[in-house]
Amino acid sequence: MLQFITHPSERFSIPEEVQMAIEGGCRWIQLRMKDATDEEVRETALEIIPMCQENDTILIIDDRVELVNELRVSGVHLGKEDMDPLEARELLGPHAIIGVTANTADDILRFKGKDVDYVGLGPFRFTTTKKRLAPELGFAGYSEIVNAVRNAGVELPIVAIGGITIEDIPELMTTGVNGIAISGAIINADDPVNYTERVLRCLGIL
Repeated sequence: MLQFITHPSERFSIPEEVQMAIEGGCRWIQLRMKDATDEEVRETALEIIPMCQENDTILIIDDRVELVNELRVSGVHLGKEDMDPLEARELLGPHAIIGVTANTADDILRFKGKDVDYVGLGPFRFTTTKKRLAPELGFAGYSEIVNAVRNAGVELPIVAIGGITIEDIPELMTTGVNGIAISGAIINADDPVNYTERVLRCLGIL
């Protein structure tokens, strides 16, 4: 699976980014606007919700649980300093997708038996789209963490994130992760639509 994460860009508006990712075949969008106000996120979400609905695309919003509840999008992604996922589940109900951020095996093991849907594990390498970055994991880090987590009986889907490019995908998928999240590599590509298609082919989705 591929999750496209929005990021402010000088080249494109966020709705344009989402449109191109969807045109390229991506069916899972995370609206992330860390420094924006709730009103700015609401305005942008209202522009991209119809695109996602028309193309049967999952839309989750980073952090803003109240907005997710108000706009009735598919779910939320929660960072380590955001709302507790159990509180979010109570507010959003059983059908919402709830994703959480992790940087270590211990982070993931804390969610054992808890009602979350996936873990965004990273960063793979340095990325400019994220502030206060945890240590880079690299291929070896992912292998180690996925093995530790699976051996502990935790089967939560793990999505790799952080500075990933198309060249990394074949080796990254051998580590046991279930999917990848990409932001900058798609936004900064010469042809974001084509790049998204190539990523999905690489993942065996197209």
